[in-house]
Amino acid sequence: MVAPTFSIRPVAAANWSDFEALFEGRGAPKYCWCMAWRPMEERGSADNAARKQALHHRVQTGVPIGLLGYLDDEPVGWCSVAPRESFLKLSPHQDDGEAAVWSIVCFFVRRDHRKAGLSRTLLDAAVAYARGRGARVVEAYPVDPSSPSYRFMGFVELFTGRGFVPGGKAGSRRQVMRLAL
Repeated sequence: MVAPTFSIRPVAAANWSDFEALFEGRGAPKYCWCMAWRPMEERGSADNAARKQALHHRVQTGVPIGLLGYLDDEPVGWCSVAPRESFLKLSPHQDDGEAAVWSIVCFFVRRDHRKAGLSRTLLDAAVAYARGRGARVVEAYPVDPSSPSYRFMGFVELFTGRGFVPGGKAGSRRQVMRLAL
């Protein structure tokens, strides 16, 4: 029996249907379509279909939104990574004049593939992806494992284990973690 192969690909028009399949699966974040931190018109009244369409429009126009993790050809994981300016303000202390900062704002790994190190693999790929597109800093906004919310943003230990350093608070639960490239 051949061992499965894990690969990572940026979300693009060509693999949007894979992204859809992952997000529409059981337990997936189809309630937000990873638009929680992205600007969109009619934010307060937007339903799931409107959020999905807004993200799809970004992909169709070539705006980076993140990476899909595949086990063989099946999408099993997601990491939202994009230029920080493509998001709403992520921290009250954010320096909007700082150039070439990319942000990681979400992870999702299908339940049947959790606890296998895929978040670390997605994080490493996200850093490489951002670096390859000119990022000088990658920021993330994780929480402690005891946090009752924002867990989709990852845990602090994931980032410290990859060389990220604390950069302040991004609210009452979220930390700012930074990696200079």
